Amino acid sequence: MANKGPAYGMSRDVQSKIEKKYDDELEERLVEWIVAQCGAAVGRPERGRLGFQVWLKNGIVLSRLVNSLYPDGSKPVKIPDTPPTMVFKQMEQIAQFLKAAEDYGVVKTDIFQTVDLFEAKDMAAVQRTLMALGSLAITKNDGHYHGDPNWFMKKAQEHKREFTESQLKEGKNVIGLQMGSNKGASQAGMSYGRPRQIIS
Repeated sequence: MANKGPAYGMSRDVQSKIEKKYDDELEERLVEWIVAQCGAAVGRPERGRLGFQVWLKNGIVLSRLVNSLYPDGSKPVKIPDTPPTMVFKQMEQIAQFLKAAEDYGVVKTDIFQTVDLFEAKDMAAVQRTLMALGSLAITKNDGHYHGDPNWFMKKAQEHKREFTESQLKEGKNVIGLQMGSNKGASQAGMSYGRPRQIIS
């Protein structure tokens, strides 16, 4: 990986705006959830954006998190016995987490890019992915979520309706107002402003 110097001008402004989106309170909630979900063995990060990034950077904590949402015997991410130290192995571990998160139901627009985490480009995007994962875990309500249910919002769920044949037939007999019926109303007597003046 190439060394990058400091950012100047517009790129520094853009990076500054991205960093301002990072939420320190949300970080605390996410850390609490990850520890509740995975157990104390995952440890805790140093407070702050960079501490959070270092904690998640090798992909192991994230892999344990997504695996904890599945029943025993169907864990989607293979976790190595020793944490990876080589850069490409760490990035590969993060990529496996991202694939598993998407398979779990996190939409693509909520999934961060590997470099967002690995190079701390956009830690707010990492928070967004973890929030989406937590919300899905609560919504699924399958017994694999651990922690305070108030930490995340439940996602809206499909409310499928079943209609009988007779109900469907009745619906065909009703003429909606958009279909042309105006129940006897007309435009007689209505005016739209002053009449047009013709000057000769």
